[in-house]
Amino acid sequence: MSTAEAAETPEAREPSGRIKFSSPRQIPIVGVVTEDEEVQGAFKSMDLNRVIKLFEETGKDDLEERQLKSVKKLVQCYQNGFPLRDLAQIFKILNLCTEKIKTQPHFIEPAYNIIKLCGLPFLKKKASDEITYAEDTANSVGLLGDLMKIPNSELRIQICKCIIDFYHAEPPKKHITGYQQASSSYKIKMAEVGGLAKTMVQSLELLENQLVEKLWVLKALQHLSTSEVNCTLMVKAQAASGICAHLNDPDPSGQLLFRSSEILWNLLEKSSKEEIIQQLSNLKCLLALKEVFKNLFIRGVSHYDRQLRNDILVITTIISQNPGAPMILLIDGKIILALFTYVKKPEKHKILEWSAAQYEELQLHAIATLSSVAPFLIDEYMFYTGNARVLEFLTWCDNEDSFFSHGNSFHGAGGRGNKFAQMRYSLRLLRAMVYLENDTINKDLCEKGAIQQLIGIFKNTISKYNDKEEAILLEIQSDILLILSGLCEYHIPGKEIFGTGGVDIILHVMKTDPKKLQSGLGYNILLYSTLDSIWCCILGCYPSEDYFLEKEGIFLLLDLLALNQKKFCSLILGIMVEFCDNPKTAAHVNAWRGKKDQTAASLLIKLWRKEEKELGVKRDKYGKIVDTKKPLFTSFQEEQKIIPLPANCPTVAVMDVAENIRAKIYAVLGKLDFENLPGLSAEDFVTLCIIHRYLDFKIGEIWNEIYEEIKLEKLRPVTTDKKILESITAASENIGKMVVSLQSEMIESQARQDVQNEQKVYAKIQATHKQRELANKSWENFLARTSNAKTLKKTKRLQEKAIESSRYGERPQNATFHRTDIKGLNATVPSGGVVTVESTPARLVGGPLADTDIALKKLPIRGGALQRVKAVKTVDEPKKSEPT
Repeated sequence: MSTAEAAETPEAREPSGRIKFSSPRQIPIVGVVTEDEEVQGAFKSMDLNRVIKLFEETGKDDLEERQLKSVKKLVQCYQNGFPLRDLAQIFKILNLCTEKIKTQPHFIEPAYNIIKLCGLPFLKKKASDEITYAEDTANSVGLLGDLMKIPNSELRIQICKCIIDFYHAEPPKKHITGYQQASSSYKIKMAEVGGLAKTMVQSLELLENQLVEKLWVLKALQHLSTSEVNCTLMVKAQAASGICAHLNDPDPSGQLLFRSSEILWNLLEKSSKEEIIQQLSNLKCLLALKEVFKNLFIRGVSHYDRQLRNDILVITTIISQNPGAPMILLIDGKIILALFTYVKKPEKHKILEWSAAQYEELQLHAIATLSSVAPFLIDEYMFYTGNARVLEFLTWCDNEDSFFSHGNSFHGAGGRGNKFAQMRYSLRLLRAMVYLENDTINKDLCEKGAIQQLIGIFKNTISKYNDKEEAILLEIQSDILLILSGLCEYHIPGKEIFGTGGVDIILHVMKTDPKKLQSGLGYNILLYSTLDSIWCCILGCYPSEDYFLEKEGIFLLLDLLALNQKKFCSLILGIMVEFCDNPKTAAHVNAWRGKKDQTAASLLIKLWRKEEKELGVKRDKYGKIVDTKKPLFTSFQEEQKIIPLPANCPTVAVMDVAENIRAKIYAVLGKLDFENLPGLSAEDFVTLCIIHRYLDFKIGEIWNEIYEEIKLEKLRPVTTDKKILESITAASENIGKMVVSLQSEMIESQARQDVQNEQKVYAKIQATHKQRELANKSWENFLARTSNAKTLKKTKRLQEKAIESSRYGERPQNATFHRTDIKGLNATVPSGGVVTVESTPARLVGGPLADTDIALKKLPIRGGALQRVKAVKTVDEPKKSEPT
C-alpha cells in the first residue's frame, strides 16, 4: 500500500495528524499533500474498491457512519471532476447510496453531491480514454435516468440540472495535473448511447402532480431533443402523446406549454413524422391542443402568445394529415356555407356588428380557410354553388367601383386601398379546386365563362400595374395562368375558348425584360406559369398554334432558350418538341437569329455541349467520342454500379433520358431534319454527329445494362440469345467507331480549310506589301528625277529610246509624221493636251476678301458677273411709249 492509500484507510485519526493502526507492527504513515499538489489540484488517490466493499458489509455498529464518511471523502477528492477510468466504480457507489435512501435518509446528501459533480466535465488521462471507457461512461450516464425513480424532489431536480450541464459545460475550477478535459460533445454522445432520453421520458409518468420536478424534466428533455438519436429514443417511449396530453395542465409560469411545444417541434423535425402523427392522433391529445389553442386565441395578447398559438395550429394541421385522426367532421356544421357568407361584396346601408376593417379581415380569413377546406369537401362546395360564388366575387374584385380596403391583417398585406388581397385569395381558392382535376368542377367553371373572365382580369391587371404591389400582381397573374392551364389541359373546347385572347396575354409575358427574372419579385414563377400555359392551352389546338406562330411566338421561345437558364431549358425544349409536329414550325425555327447571328440549330448544339460538360461525359479537346463502347456515359453512370432490378423499375440508362435535356435536343433537331441546318461551325458538325446517333447509342447502352444484369444474376442465356446480345453490343460499338471516323474526317477537312484560308490571307498580305514597295520605289524614282539633273537626263534618254523603239523601222510612203513630245520640255511624264485657262478678274469677284455666301445675295440689276454690293435697290425705270 502506498503512503497516500494508507492515509485514506477508514481508521481513527489522531489530532496530530497521525493514523492510529490496530496492529503494533505496522509503521504509522502520515498522508501528506505537498504544497505544489495542493495548488495544482492533484487527485488524492483513493481505493474505490475498498469503499464499495465497505458499502457491501453488514452487521457492524458504526457502519453507516463510516460509509457516509467515505463518500464525503470521495466527493472531496473528486471535487474538480470524475476521471473516466474511475467512473464505473463511482456510479456503483452512487447506486449503492441510492439503495439505502429508503431506509437511511442520511444517504440523500452524499448521493446529491455525487450527482452534482457529474455536471462537471469528465477528465481523461490519455487521449484514448474516451474510446477505452466509452461503454462504462454510457452505462453510467444512462443510470441517471433510472435514479429519477427515487421519490426525492431535490435529487430529481439535481439530476435534471446535471443533464442540462451536459450542454452548458463549465471548465474545472482547477487544472488537474496529468489530466485533460474530455471533449465538450462527449457527454452528449454518451447520453445518446446510454439511452438517457428514453428513461427521462418514462420518468414523466411519476411526476404528474409535481409541477416543479416536471418542469425540470421538460427542460432536460428540451435539450436532449436537439439530437436525432435522442428524438428516436423519445418516440419509442411515446414521448409525443405523453407530453401533448398534458399541454393544458395548470402552470402559472407558462413554462410547461412553451417547453412542451418546443419538444414536439423537435420530435417532428428530427424523427419519424408519420410516427409522431400516429401518436398524436387520439382524442386526448387533440382536445388538449384544442383547449390550448382556444385559450391562446382568446387571452393571448403578446407577440410570444401569437407565435405559440401559430405553433399549436401548425401542429394540429400536421395531425390532420392522418385520415384516421378523430378530427371534427365539417359537413354537419355546414362550415362551407358559413365561410361562403363572407365571399361577397360588402353590403351598404346594413348594420354590422363588425367594423369595416374587422369585416375585411374575417372575409380574407374565410377565403383562405376555404382554400384549405373546400378541396376535401367537394360535394358541399358544388352543392352551395361554390364556383358561381367565387366568379361573382371576382367580378366585383375586377370592377372599378369605389372601395377602400384597410390591408391591416396578414392576409391583407399589400392590399390597402384596392381589392388585390380579395382577388389574390379568391384565385388561390379557384386554383386549389382546379388542381383536383375533378371533371365536374372544371366543366362547371368552363360553362360559367371562367376562361374568358380570367383572361379579362389578366388584361386589366396589366393596365393596373403598380410598382408598390408588383409582387402581388405577379402572383395574381401566375395563379390566373395556372388556373387556365388546369381548365384547358385535357379539354379541347376549353383550348378553343382560350383562343387568340389567351395567346396574346402569353405573348405579353414572354416579352418581359429578361433582367427582371433576377429581381426576386416573382417573374420566374410567372414565366413558369406562362410556359405551362403554352403546353396546356395552346398545344393541340391548331388555330391557336398557328396564331402563336404568326405572332412570332417561336422566336420568343428561342430568345428565352438563348438566355441559357437551366431551370427553363427543359420545359422550353419540351414545348419545342411538341410544336415541331406543326409543319409550319420548322421555317420559323430556321429563320430565327440570336446574338451574333446565331441560328437555332447552333444554339441547340451549344446547349448539348454544355449539358454534357456538366454531366461529365468524356470528350476530347475537339469534341470527339473517347469511349466508343460508352459514348453517352455520364460521370454518375460511371460511378454507379449496375445492380439487378425488377422489370418495372427503370435502370440508370433509362432514367438518364428523363433527367437531362439531351433527348429533347435530339428530338427537336430530328424533327427539323439533321440535314441542311444553317449556321453551323465545324465544331457544331462534330457534335451533331453524336446527336444524330443518340437513339442508337442509348439503345446499345440499355442492351449493355441488360447483359450486365444477366451476368450479375449468374444466368446463362441460350446460345442464340447470347449471340444476339453480343452482336447488338458489337453493332453499337461499330456505330461509335463510325461516328469517330466521321468526326476525324470533319476535323481534318476543317484543318485543311483553315490552312488554305490562312494561305490566302498571307498571299493577300504579301501582295499588299509588294504594292507598297513598288509605290515607294516609284516615289523614290520620281524624287530622283526632280532633284538630280543627271538622273533626269538619263531618264529622258531612256524615254526617247523607248519611243523610238516602238516606231516602225521604215516609214510608209505619203505618211504624215506627228511629234509626240514638246520641244524644250524637260519632263519625263507623258505629255497630254495643252489648255490655257485665264483667271477671272478680281474686280468681278471682289477680291480674296469678298463675301462668298453669294447664294443669299440678290443679283445686280445690270447683270453680268457677281460683284460685292452693300445693298440692292429696285429702281423703277420710266415707261417708254409704245410705237404707234
